[in-house]
Amino acid sequence: MSKGVNKVFLLGRLGKDPEIRTTAGGMTVASFTVATSDRVKGQDGQWTDKTEWHNLVAFQRTAEIVRDYCKKGKEIFVEGKIQTRSWDDKESGQKKYRTEILVNELSLLGGGASEGGERSSSSTSYSSARPSSSTPASAPSNDYADQGITDEDIPF
Repeated sequence: MSKGVNKVFLLGRLGKDPEIRTTAGGMTVASFTVATSDRVKGQDGQWTDKTEWHNLVAFQRTAEIVRDYCKKGKEIFVEGKIQTRSWDDKESGQKKYRTEILVNELSLLGGGASEGGERSSSSTSYSSARPSSSTPASAPSNDYADQGITDEDIPF
């Protein structure tokens, strides 16, 4: 059987301040929502914005970054995967489901909604993945340095 792909990229704004908790084992967990918007043309020919809300969960160091830097209205870019979990409701006995994005990487963009909604030209990225030990500490940061390509050659 072939292997599937479960990868999500979201660019949106936090709907409210994140909820932070710590597991019994000491792991930090951040739960938060991100809104994404799509512009759709209705049957009447008018364009409207359709907002979709996404539930996200971050762990360990990424959760600490979310706790320290992400507040309601903050624009972020997230890479992760979709997971649906289920449980039995204690009160009603019904099966409940929740679909979430498990955050692998997080980039902080621009400011909050109060900053004019413009994205800043710089961003800060955080990853929950461990750094690769196969990359030597003295490796050059520019992979094309030996080919004579400089920043001036890049079109953006």
